[in-house]
Amino acid sequence: MVKEYIAYQGTAFTIEWYYDANGSSQALEYYNSLNAEEKIKVLRLFKRMGDVGEIKDRTKFNFEGNQIYAFKPKPQRFLCFFFTGKKIIVTNAFCKRKQKLPQNEKDKAVKYKMDYENRTYHGDYYAQ
Repeated sequence: MVKEYIAYQGTAFTIEWYYDANGSSQALEYYNSLNAEEKIKVLRLFKRMGDVGEIKDRTKFNFEGNQIYAFKPKPQRFLCFFFTGKKIIVTNAFCKRKQKLPQNEKDKAVKYKMDYENRTYHGDYYAQ
């Protein structure tokens, strides 16, 4: 299986899908399950952040704590973090049903961030 790391290549940021050690990307699988209209909403936000470098509207992109951010194409959420080299790594995605961000989804994002950083540091993340 060929991994699609890059979700969007912009001038300000490259937005990538996170892959776990087994080669799965929950965020990409979730994205692929969306219909065409929902995918366009996600890609618009990725393009805006990738090309401009910021999204000022907190209803579309927001800091969630613990170095985790969220792209917010309602009702979906795509959690992510910033990484050196002008990268944004999209860790996980879900359909938000309540006002507050579910703790288990944020915990996954933090766990995936630590895994990405560790595997990148050791040089085996992109070598899979």
